Amino acid sequence: MRYTPAGLPALDLLLKHESEASEDGQPRKVSLEIKSVAIGAITRAAQALALGSPAQFAGFLAATRNGRGLVFHLTAIDAL
Repeated sequence: MRYTPAGLPALDLLLKHESEASEDGQPRKVSLEIKSVAIGAITRAAQALALGSPAQFAGFLAATRNGRGLVFHLTAIDAL
């Protein structure tokens, strides 16, 4: 846990997704890791998740501070 200059709690996360999708009629394994951040009240829900537990996340993508990448800002978490 860290705090923003405005005093809001912030939690940095790394989310991992694995599934299988169909591309041009052929099965394809999909794997993704994305840097994420929870800011404000949603940090409580993020902290309550057990490491590796499945969940559904909603939010938005934004550029990182240095502009060399993306970060997924969490706005909702639904534990599955």
